[in-house]
Amino acid sequence: MNNAAELYAALLAREFPAQALVRLRNELQNQPCVVMAGEPPLQQIASLNAKARPLGMMHGMTQTEVDTFPAATVLQRSRNEENAVRRVLLECAGSFSPRIEEISGDRVFLCVVDIAGTEKLFGPPEALASNLLTRVKALGIAASVAISRNFHTAIALVKEPSAHPAIKVIPAGREATALAVLPLSVLDLGEDQAETFSLWGIRTLGMLADLPEKELIARMGQEGRRLRQLARGEMPHLFQPVESVFSLEERIELDSPVELLDALLFVVNVMLEQLVLRATARVLALASVTIRLTLEDETTHTRTVRPALPTTDRQLWIKLLHLDLEAHPPQAAILAITLQAEPGSTGKVQLGLFSPQLPEPSRLDVTLARIRALVGEGNVGRAVLTDTNQADGFRMEPFSIPTTQAHEITPGPLRPAMRVLRPAEITFVTLQQQRPQAFVFRERRYFVEHAYGPWLTSGEWWTSTLWGGEQWDLVARAQSGDVLCCCLVRDRMQDDWRMVALYD
Repeated sequence: MNNAAELYAALLAREFPAQALVRLRNELQNQPCVVMAGEPPLQQIASLNAKARPLGMMHGMTQTEVDTFPAATVLQRSRNEENAVRRVLLECAGSFSPRIEEISGDRVFLCVVDIAGTEKLFGPPEALASNLLTRVKALGIAASVAISRNFHTAIALVKEPSAHPAIKVIPAGREATALAVLPLSVLDLGEDQAETFSLWGIRTLGMLADLPEKELIARMGQEGRRLRQLARGEMPHLFQPVESVFSLEERIELDSPVELLDALLFVVNVMLEQLVLRATARVLALASVTIRLTLEDETTHTRTVRPALPTTDRQLWIKLLHLDLEAHPPQAAILAITLQAEPGSTGKVQLGLFSPQLPEPSRLDVTLARIRALVGEGNVGRAVLTDTNQADGFRMEPFSIPTTQAHEITPGPLRPAMRVLRPAEITFVTLQQQRPQAFVFRERRYFVEHAYGPWLTSGEWWTSTLWGGEQWDLVARAQSGDVLCCCLVRDRMQDDWRMVALYD
């Protein structure tokens, strides 16, 4: 007997190896494609799309036979891409229910979703099935759904050779009637069992369900009883859910090595479209995108792009990746691409009625990316002081939007402005009683009128970057009468003098 509280939705994607490969290849969507598996020269067709069937192509054809169909595109099977798409489909199904059991085969993706109690969230079963198929179609996969209160009935119905209609919903108590017209092939019989039923003239589940139970058990054992229960829609099942992990990742193995950046970004654009679609379905944005390129020299090239705010603007991501890869190009041809995104919350900014219009964050991100390409990765951002007394003791960090309100800044007393010279300029200094008396700076000689110092600093004696400095603040006058206020530093390790700053 079926439990009235049970309700299952079986999701099936046929010819899964072909669909997984064509999904991110827009140029192949409307072309006949076949997927070859095996080692040359023993390769055979493992999967093919709907466009290839009318040409007369079928499973098991060899490479020689495939060569007689010049209109078909030949792809090599990729288990990595299939596993990536399988995770995407499980993630999609997991947005409707956390209880999912996967029963995929070599050529199909099949999972069963426990949707009992989801009516208040997603409406009646027909509405849930329609929404599920819409989400799956948006991911680039063609599938069908069958809903029943019996686990095995839903699987048998979705395996029906005819994929029309794409949605089948069986009312409670009508399982046996719905199964009666299906062929025995939906039960995945063994060769001996299929041969036995063929000799008996049993071709459909209805004919199998009508066989007397005791006589069937006497001839086939308990396996015969199990098959009869499956045919009648009465077979119980212990649900074994798998955990679907939400991971924004897309992967594609290229058909031929790619060297041009424009060709790479053409493929990346399609992958980003899928990442944005999956993030938007969960009301999320992309906080960062990491691109990992598998190169022909068996190395990987990894770059990460992180804008100021999470966003779903695909054109912005393409521009940022373009600028980053232009500044840090891969050193060999590209064989495979992996995009991995970190999800983030979508940001909303509410301006006051009289507040000035702020620039778009995306413009700032693109501008900073262009500046980084010109001046270097570590030369753009905000300066952060480090815990040291060494001159120029700071590091550069990327700009970030503060999450808390900034403290009110109180005006302080006015101080002279210091213009730091980078790099510091070598200066020739004349000493008198260990104090600077005169120096030559930029081909002019200055005489010191006031000298303040020295201030001695040293540190990092435990490393090879040992440093020691002697700083002087000077007021000097040239022969022309010009006054110069400056800061001189003597490197006590190298025993040389450098002009490091000028005071205004």
